[in-house]
Amino acid sequence: MTGTNLTKISIVFAALLALSACGNTIRGMGKDTANAVDATQDAGRSVERAAQ
Repeated sequence: MTGTNLTKISIVFAALLALSACGNTIRGMGKDTANAVDATQDAGRSVERAAQ
């Protein structure tokens, strides 16, 4: 392989690696947001039960 081909392959590999990391981060943020919503709803129910 020539140097330019190896460079091109390395750049493509690095881009794919970066994109996969972004996908995992976005997925993780979605899970964190869902957990925060669930916790807020649970807290609201606890307050409602305590007020009765």
